[in-house]
Amino acid sequence: MNYDRILIRYGEISLKGRNRNKFIDKLRKNVRLALSSFPNIKIEASRDRMYVLLNGENGLEIIEKLKHIFGIQSFSPAIKVERELEEIKNASLELVRSLFKQGKTFKVTAKRSDKTFELNTDELNHAIGGHLLKNIAGLRVDVKNPDINLQVEVRKEAVYLSCEIIPGAGGLPLGTSGKAMLMLSGGIDSPVAGYLAMRRGLEIEAVHFFSPPFTSERAKEKVIDLSKKLAEISGGVIKLHIVPFTDVQQAIREQVPENYSMTSTRRMMLRITDEIRKKQDGLAIVTGESLGQVASQTLESMYAINEVTNTPILRPLISMDKTDIIKIADKINTLDISNRPYEDCCTIFVPSSPKTKPRRDKVNQFESYFDFEPLIQEAVQEVETLTIRPDRDIRQEINDLF
Repeated sequence: MNYDRILIRYGEISLKGRNRNKFIDKLRKNVRLALSSFPNIKIEASRDRMYVLLNGENGLEIIEKLKHIFGIQSFSPAIKVERELEEIKNASLELVRSLFKQGKTFKVTAKRSDKTFELNTDELNHAIGGHLLKNIAGLRVDVKNPDINLQVEVRKEAVYLSCEIIPGAGGLPLGTSGKAMLMLSGGIDSPVAGYLAMRRGLEIEAVHFFSPPFTSERAKEKVIDLSKKLAEISGGVIKLHIVPFTDVQQAIREQVPENYSMTSTRRMMLRITDEIRKKQDGLAIVTGESLGQVASQTLESMYAINEVTNTPILRPLISMDKTDIIKIADKINTLDISNRPYEDCCTIFVPSSPKTKPRRDKVNQFESYFDFEPLIQEAVQEVETLTIRPDRDIRQEINDLF
């Protein structure tokens, strides 16, 4: 089927009131970026809908790209026909026939934006519906819950026909919710947290803590590959800040009692990430924490760790089960990378009995015996920043995630 245009529905963007135009403008730019390899397309946007005019470009390839752009609730490919009843009937027959399978039902939903057209909506419904029933054996009418809903829109310049409503990625357009730092380990959870944060319109920059020689170059490569997957999903580039963490981690090991070392490690990571956030003009920090999943993710631990910053800490996975997180990781193609057997700094120096209910006064007392600030500032100054570009457009492979 040679489609002429694609109608995009905004979904959640439609609820944004005064900010709606800002969200629509950002979505239009994101769509333009995602479809940059199709030079002939034209994008038209209004408060209620957006059209991608194909102008001879490959409609099927464009449909696959649109499926995974955050901010699109659904969309429908349409064909354009002249305002002649016989042409409308024949094009409708071709379109419905391409989707029909034995036992499927249909209805016709006509809409006249141009009231000067010779037939009203009821007359159009009957004329087109009768033509379809006459020419497709086994086709039945169901006006309440049809398998195929043929939508006919009569406009001044032409008539547009569409049958499919294709689900989009939902969420909000990337970049409409500000920028945040994603604390990206080599594990399963944090890439999923990054994905869900982007789905809510956040632009993310990743921060990874690297502790050579205790962590290997393979562990670093693993995080770079995870960042590439996130860049592929976003359709753009992602900055990855790699923090040299060895000296800080060794100081914690020497100065803080073993059962509090995990709490102190997380606090130092958060302090460093917050310094990077300030430099990059971020507004929040995103983590892959899930409540109660491990010792450092109890509510008491979060309370003790959060003390070091007033910056909002966003935890998209906070109430999710591990099995649910793994399912998303599998669908966004980060699971196999996360499962590579290369340790990150979170898995070295792990105490045998970490404190699950640490106290703020205790951890402050232990940290007061040593001045960590110079080590923190040195780590921030020596951050290696990489600009990660996607290898390919993985969004075409993430179908029906939600």
